[in-house]
Amino acid sequence: MQVTREHVLEALRQCYDPEIPVNIVDLGLIYEVATDDAGGVRVKMTLTSPGCPAALAIPEQVKQKVGAIVDVRDVQVELVWEPPWHPSRISPAARQQLGIDV
Repeated sequence: MQVTREHVLEALRQCYDPEIPVNIVDLGLIYEVATDDAGGVRVKMTLTSPGCPAALAIPEQVKQKVGAIVDVRDVQVELVWEPPWHPSRISPAARQQLGIDV
C-alpha cells in the first residue's frame, strides 16, 4: 500500500495538544506532509507558541502515530516557527467547538 498524505492526516487527527481539546490538524499546527514510495513520511509542523509546555511531547506523539501506519518505514518530524502559528489557522469546525471567532 502506498502511504498517502490522507493516511498521515488521519493518524495526526489522533494527536492533541494536552491543553486544547482539538486535534493538531484542525488546530492548524501541521504545515506540510510529504510521503515517498519507500514508506518515508516527513511532517513539518509548529506549536501554538515556542514556550509550549508540550514542545517535546507533541512531536513525539506525531512520530508514534504516523509510525504506526501500515507500510510507514521512516518518520521525520520537523518543528518550525516560521510562519508563526496564529488562531486563524484553526479550522472552522474547531473554532466553533472552542467557541472562538477569529
